[in-house]
Amino acid sequence: MAGFHTLTRVAREVRRDVHAARERDPAARTASTGEILATWPGIHAVLAYRVAHALKEAGVPLIPRTLSMVTRVITNIEIHPAARIGQGLFIDHGAGVVIGETADIGEDVTLYQGVTLGGTGFATGKRHPTVQDNVTIGSGAKLLGPITIGHGAKIGANSVVITDVPPNSTVVGVPGHPVRVDGRRMEGPDADWIHLPDPIAEAIQALSSRIGALERMVAELSDSEPAPVAEVRPLRQLRGTNPAGG
Repeated sequence: MAGFHTLTRVAREVRRDVHAARERDPAARTASTGEILATWPGIHAVLAYRVAHALKEAGVPLIPRTLSMVTRVITNIEIHPAARIGQGLFIDHGAGVVIGETADIGEDVTLYQGVTLGGTGFATGKRHPTVQDNVTIGSGAKLLGPITIGHGAKIGANSVVITDVPPNSTVVGVPGHPVRVDGRRMEGPDADWIHLPDPIAEAIQALSSRIGALERMVAELSDSEPAPVAEVRPLRQLRGTNPAGG
């Protein structure tokens, strides 16, 4: 009976994972369920994880890790069988994704290629991130250590996150800095990676403005002409339409 319940649970989780792929991947919206199951590597990796995790929970030796390693060779996605993953996980493309042994992932989470949920050092116990519901993690992002990524957070591409992330915030940079996008609460998987704030450029702009104000004060006191203030321009303009369609 326990085996039947486990099989039913795995089938329900797989259906939810396929629905997540169709909902969040534009290329999958016209694809049949059979096509998604047959040709989406992210679905293959999650399906194999569901089976391996169920076997590990049942106390089956060797097979869960073997299945995980075979899946890694086929999909280039490594998910430890002991990781805990909620329903609706979608791994887009997936190449290079690594999910460690003590990672916890909530429901409706989206990972892009190259994401690492890794540990730091050789510590035992909880050593991988906890990712809450509705989180989106951009390509190449590295989340390291037993940190918590709050509900609805967005992790920008190639960010390195080593501290907790508040809910509904966006993280960019190395190390990652939590910021807001236009002061709005972000919800759902449509992350706009083009128009993310640049905290380093903003800090340089603030310093430049302060230096200009000080130079004008010195010029007034010495009856001399102030030197022209250099203009600080961000490398990219935070204008234009949202390429994610939001």
